[in-house]
Amino acid sequence: MTVEVKAETVQVAEEPSKAVAEVAETAAEEEVKCEKSDDESKVVEKSSSYREESNCLSDLKEHEKKALNDLKTKLEEAILGNTLFQKKDAPKKPSSEEIKKAAIEEEECEKEAEKPSCEEIKVEEEKAAVEEECEKEAEKPEECKEETKADVAAEETVEVVDKDISIWGVPLLPSKGNEGTNVVLLKFLRAREFKVNDAYQMLEKTLQWRKEFGTDSILGEEFGTELDSVAYMSGTDREGHPICYNIFGVLDNEEMYEKTVATEEKREQFLRWRVQLMEKGVLEVDFKPDGINSLVQVNDLKNSKGPSKKEVRAAVNKAVALLQDNYPEFVAKNIFINVPFWYFAFHSILSPFLTQRTRSKLVFARPSKVTETLLKYIPIQEIPIKYGGIKRENEFDFSVTDGEATEVVIKPGKTETIEIPTPESGTTFIWDVVVVGWEVNYTEEFVPADESSYTMIIQKEKKMSADEEAVRKVFKNNEAGKIVLTVHNCSSKKKKLFYRYKVKKASF
Repeated sequence: MTVEVKAETVQVAEEPSKAVAEVAETAAEEEVKCEKSDDESKVVEKSSSYREESNCLSDLKEHEKKALNDLKTKLEEAILGNTLFQKKDAPKKPSSEEIKKAAIEEEECEKEAEKPSCEEIKVEEEKAAVEEECEKEAEKPEECKEETKADVAAEETVEVVDKDISIWGVPLLPSKGNEGTNVVLLKFLRAREFKVNDAYQMLEKTLQWRKEFGTDSILGEEFGTELDSVAYMSGTDREGHPICYNIFGVLDNEEMYEKTVATEEKREQFLRWRVQLMEKGVLEVDFKPDGINSLVQVNDLKNSKGPSKKEVRAAVNKAVALLQDNYPEFVAKNIFINVPFWYFAFHSILSPFLTQRTRSKLVFARPSKVTETLLKYIPIQEIPIKYGGIKRENEFDFSVTDGEATEVVIKPGKTETIEIPTPESGTTFIWDVVVVGWEVNYTEEFVPADESSYTMIIQKEKKMSADEEAVRKVFKNNEAGKIVLTVHNCSSKKKKLFYRYKVKKASF
């Protein structure tokens, strides 16, 4: 988890003030399409006033193009010069002159010492060996010196240049011409307001961290299922961004606390698990200039009061910091749902200190507006059932290829009837129905085609409250006819109804 985001991305709540500042920042990022259809443009206008920044070179401003080219030049030189990673100074082998000087010093010390030490004997032997070699070539003293220096220099400068260095599967050497290189570099540039040196340093630190943390192999690690309820990837938004759900406050549960962050070892495992989840999300983006290269974060603050245990705060703070520092511009939207009143208050205070890019990606929804808000960005079939959608865990009946659910608007006091034809007997049907905010009367019937047959009540009229989940029913008809779903809006507000159905396989 990296709440973004500071952003990523994606974490778990902490103290109110820090939660907005850090998790919100963890969200700073974007995906952009160079070409959008008219319909897609309308969707974006409907869901957000913020226009995501393009990764297409033709759409960049002149100063942005210059910054990108400068960063590419700097990166190319660093990779080819093998200076991209920080290196520890390697011990140098002494030259013949240094050995002679050391030997002379040691010889003077020996005059005062009763017995020479092992170190002194070793240096003396090295001195003798060097002197003997140079005496053999006395007529060419300079050549002897030059050869010695050349040998030492050669041994010190033999390095392997890694031209295949990459990040998230994208080659970083600009001269390779990979289209994803610009996309990656633009993320670092945007995170540092197109300041080339700052962006380069950020990239350099990220590469060093990934090398030390072992992120390239972290996807193969096993962490069990204890943390699955803390954060998880599920579905995509209307534009195709992968969605990461973060459940704030879960770690304050005593049982969960003991299992996940009670000890230093467990907190380190928590950190690696959160980075692994972020890496799984990154796998779902394509790093193309006109493709999907960022995520959507949905942060559930239900019953969240902010972590009270210092161990939880430490684990969350560290995760937020890592995601913020090493996954720049990876969040297209950071949506906070079930937001308590105090969260709005803290956001209003902190908002002036956030960048326009970060503020544009933050969305807040009170408990009564959760489904309505999510629908602006996510189709109903991708919204989990607990948030008012129709997506169920371990879904086997409907797949992503079954298409979108049908939307129907019901005016106050009006009734909407949905008919599902069943022309053949012995057919099994399955359907989902949900009304945003419910507060309607709902009925299901099977009406046979034969007028002499009786209508069958599948679901007698029921008053659906606001917190009802989506309805799913399975029905097998014994004769031709139709399934009739009736929804009466008894509220004073218009309602949005969504439904979908399909014929189930006979083997079901």
